[in-house]
Amino acid sequence: MRREITKEERDLAAAGYDELEASKKAKVEREGLDKVDISEHRLPSAKLAEALDTDIDFKTPASSNGLGEHEAKVRLERDGKNVLTPPKKKSAFERYLGCLLNLFNIILIASGVLEYILLGVQFHQNKANEYLGGILIGVAFLNAAIEFYQLQKSEAILASFLAMIPPTCRVLREGNITNVPAATLVKGDIVLIRMGDKAPADLVVFWANDLKVDNSSLTGESEPQERRFCVDGHDVRPVEAENLVFNSTLIVSGEGWGVVVRTGDKTLIGQIAALTGGETGNKSPLAREISSFVGTVSTVAISMAIIFLIVGVTTVYKGSPAQTVTFAVSILVAWVPEGLPSTVTLLLSIAARRMAAQNVLVKDLQGVETLGALTLLATDKTGTLTRNQMTVTNIWSGGKMWSAFQSNNDEEGIGAFNIQEDGMKEMIAVCALNSRIKFNKVDVPFDQREILGDATETGLSRFAGKYAEGGYDAYHEAYPKAFEVPFNSTNKWALTIVKKAHSTGPLTALIKGAPERVLARCTTFLQNGQALPLTDDFRAAYDDAYNYMASRGHRVIGTAQRLLDGEEFPANHVFEKKDDRYPSQGYCFVGLISLEDPPKHGVREAIGTLRMAGIRVMMVTGDHPKTAEAIARKINLILGDTKETLSAKTGRPIADIYEDEVSAVVIHGDSIDNLQGWEWDNIFSKQEIVFARTSPQHKLEIVKRAQALGHIVGVTGDGVNDAPALKKADLGIAMNISGSDVSKEAANMILLDDNFASTVKGVQEGRQIFVNLKRSIQYTISHSTPEVIPQLLYVCVPLPLPLSAILILVIDLGFELFIALSFAWDPPESSDGVMRLKPRKPVTERSISSLKKKALRRTKTLRRDTETHEIIRPSKLSQLVAKLRAPFTRTYWEDKLEVTENETLVDNKVLSYSYLEAGLIEFAAGLTAYFVVFAHNGFSPSDLQRAQKIQSDSTTYFTNSSPDFINHAGRAITGPQQVTALGEAQGIVYLSIFLVQCFNVYAVKAKFRFPFGRQIMSNYKNLYGIAAGGALSMFIVYTPPLHAVFGGSVHLSPLYWLIPIAFGVLLLAWASLRVVLLRKSIDQQRVKDIKGLMMFPTMRTMSLRTKSLRQ
Repeated sequence: MRREITKEERDLAAAGYDELEASKKAKVEREGLDKVDISEHRLPSAKLAEALDTDIDFKTPASSNGLGEHEAKVRLERDGKNVLTPPKKKSAFERYLGCLLNLFNIILIASGVLEYILLGVQFHQNKANEYLGGILIGVAFLNAAIEFYQLQKSEAILASFLAMIPPTCRVLREGNITNVPAATLVKGDIVLIRMGDKAPADLVVFWANDLKVDNSSLTGESEPQERRFCVDGHDVRPVEAENLVFNSTLIVSGEGWGVVVRTGDKTLIGQIAALTGGETGNKSPLAREISSFVGTVSTVAISMAIIFLIVGVTTVYKGSPAQTVTFAVSILVAWVPEGLPSTVTLLLSIAARRMAAQNVLVKDLQGVETLGALTLLATDKTGTLTRNQMTVTNIWSGGKMWSAFQSNNDEEGIGAFNIQEDGMKEMIAVCALNSRIKFNKVDVPFDQREILGDATETGLSRFAGKYAEGGYDAYHEAYPKAFEVPFNSTNKWALTIVKKAHSTGPLTALIKGAPERVLARCTTFLQNGQALPLTDDFRAAYDDAYNYMASRGHRVIGTAQRLLDGEEFPANHVFEKKDDRYPSQGYCFVGLISLEDPPKHGVREAIGTLRMAGIRVMMVTGDHPKTAEAIARKINLILGDTKETLSAKTGRPIADIYEDEVSAVVIHGDSIDNLQGWEWDNIFSKQEIVFARTSPQHKLEIVKRAQALGHIVGVTGDGVNDAPALKKADLGIAMNISGSDVSKEAANMILLDDNFASTVKGVQEGRQIFVNLKRSIQYTISHSTPEVIPQLLYVCVPLPLPLSAILILVIDLGFELFIALSFAWDPPESSDGVMRLKPRKPVTERSISSLKKKALRRTKTLRRDTETHEIIRPSKLSQLVAKLRAPFTRTYWEDKLEVTENETLVDNKVLSYSYLEAGLIEFAAGLTAYFVVFAHNGFSPSDLQRAQKIQSDSTTYFTNSSPDFINHAGRAITGPQQVTALGEAQGIVYLSIFLVQCFNVYAVKAKFRFPFGRQIMSNYKNLYGIAAGGALSMFIVYTPPLHAVFGGSVHLSPLYWLIPIAFGVLLLAWASLRVVLLRKSIDQQRVKDIKGLMMFPTMRTMSLRTKSLRQ
């Protein structure tokens, strides 16, 4: 990439983002969401109580008076309850109405009403309209009912926002501590919080003892954050304030007193929920394509109906307006695939049930397909890619490095952990005994307990619990605590003295913490069971070990012990924290232990599979850039170099490295707000992207920017901080077990088992359902041509009507529906299925350039304020006029006819196959059988034309009361014989469409392979659908009581079926030829192999050293 870019290039890069910036600015001004409305944390203690008008004793919190009961009641009435407003939902009636009022259903209802109007005007002449009108209206309501039922059924019953508020909390009022419902908390209340509590509101801490909170659901940081009293306040952003505890965050250690500064919707989580509510979810790609197809087909159908209404009035139905309208309705019915809405809904619901069995719950049915259409998947790290559970990875002691896992990917000389090795028992002692964790239960086995405490101590304790002699509980009972100094941010170490006897005394001091702080308190190191003096060689080995661990983004902890001399420190010795009256120097360094929040099992393979499917996977996290990059390199998310790693390898300055030399980029959240359009383009041009230290607004901005480039964006996440992006994304995917209620509410899809790998199953299912939907639609609309052309022949030639409107409805809603639904169970056509193909709407340089040119063209036509240069939005009337004028402009057709790599649900190939190829073959089959049947009954084509022309003048044929018709051979054909001939002819046309469509079931599947063989025939549901459709068809054609409504005849010989069967074989032959002709273009859709992908289990490489860091 060139270093300098021209003004024209900058303008083009900014195109498409201008409207985004304008809407972003307007939204910020309207809602004030550019900053969180919390400021009390900045106040010094002297002003805090005054600002909140409450009584606080900062030295002895328990002696505070707090608010009076009367004042609390007044404030509750003024500010409202401490609850989050649940999102508004549509009523059942509104949802059903939304399902009913789509274009297809409106056309059907309007046609049905029109038929009943005609029935009222001329009842006897329009008796058939009684059935036709009822069926049309009934179909519309049935379509809506099916969609409504499936939507209701698939809507997840999720916990409301209220579930995030703890039911009760400890509050100080009128000097007394009492438990009150959290919903009754008010601004100024003084609250006591302890380990294991969930903060009931936003609090400013004014007293704390080892207080740590888990902010991962808000900020994405996996490490617990220390909270303390800041006498002079803390003048930073609220999310960075060390004296703020946010509503719904978990207290993981210690205790503290805080004063309530925000409740309900005004809390940080409430403001994020408002941000989520302010974002409107995007219409799914499938919904947009179906709407476009419905609009196009409806426009064609209405236009054709109007044209043939005019033709009918001037030819066949001259002087018979009622019959002309009925004929126009027949044309309308022939063009509109009435069963399509029901088919699409049912196919999606079947796929949704199948996905639910694989632990993927779909809230929005169209989200099933959207997952398969993704081009970019933005995922959170903590709790989504990683377990949000610190885990021990490596241990270094006595000059040797050990792996806590059976890993084949560490450097040579690193062995598997063994408790019998030198220094390992001492390490276990420090991990197990120097800890302040607690359990939710103690009456269950250790590995089944939930641990309450600091994430690092939790990881160390879980590790130690596996190896502690006699079990974790027995180990603690054997060596009880005598004294401790908790970890704090000043010392950065924790000290515990336990009653663990040794050769020189009854007590042992154990220390752990920041390695450099622990080492500074040591004079010796442990090796082969002996305490040896610290040397330069030891320090060099220590540095190597530390760098080895830290380079992976792991957290490194130093450990040391001191065997206290019995004479100086007897068993009854009294230790005190004041004046450091405890042993703080002279320790023996035991070793280093590293921990990480490891990737979940299966994540690496999942990301590799997604990348092989052409989907770009991007990490968006609140964690540190180095930590995020280290994890990304372990899970196939980053394989190549960033500018920083390439600079470290080659020794070149970062400024001298060109953009096209690197394939990966790590972006710090602080730079996001100032990025220009061309810089965003640069970022998204990379295949491997990590955003670190991001806020909720940043995540939302990233999603919008990606969508502006044409990406179909999926977002996975489990925290409150993910909710706005989850809602704005084309598909939001939340976690069920670890996910917050806010994120579940905002998402379209929920992973029930919290397994990121389930997204692979979802993508595969989504892509396959798209293929199956496309096949189903391709199959369904193939019968439009053999339905419409006979209507034209009826008017133009003319010929007796080959298919009545009611028979067309029976085709669309009868056997077609049975067979179309059976496509839902179609398996992939080839062994590697759809997971080696590019996304159906790939984002390429060409597609981005096209989008930006269109956006630049729009930007130049926008009106701007002369002073502020802000965009002036056009009125709705102006927009309507522009839409009406658009089809008459050159640019409109250039855009419409632009050649792209996109594959849509109904594209030119589908239309060509359905309307021209298969459609014409089915029409030829039906028309041939039509003429053969009439010929057998004495009517030549010229006889039919003559009979129809005479009928249009004065005489009526093909009724039981019709006069005899003299055919070309001079034979007289009576009225009943004419009715039988017409019934047989209409019956064979109907059966011809059915029989050729049976062959078409397999013809539409032929894309990679010929329409034969086990793979194509493996879906037995197709055969069930054909059998059900065949039974219905035979029942309609051969049942005499139904002939008055549908036509047909019991005299129709099965020998005539051979004609459409022959044309069905011809259709299979044509489908085979298409496979050969299109094979090369389909091969180009495959994704090329990606060098360096690691497709083996994540747990094998917990401490993987990446190539870039080895070199």
